[in-house]
Amino acid sequence: MNWQSWQAFVAMGGYGLYVWGSVLVVAAFIAGELADVVRRRRAALKTLRLLGVGR
Repeated sequence: MNWQSWQAFVAMGGYGLYVWGSVLVVAAFIAGELADVVRRRRAALKTLRLLGVGR
């Protein structure tokens, strides 16, 4: 695809709202998954410390 301007790129031939909306939804889900992984990892490490594993 070849766009003549940034405005045309963002508009995506009239499908820009759908395309960029989808990109934002996927980015939000990925950010949520990453935050959940970090939270669960911290909880697992805390549990291991409480159990005395790794001493």
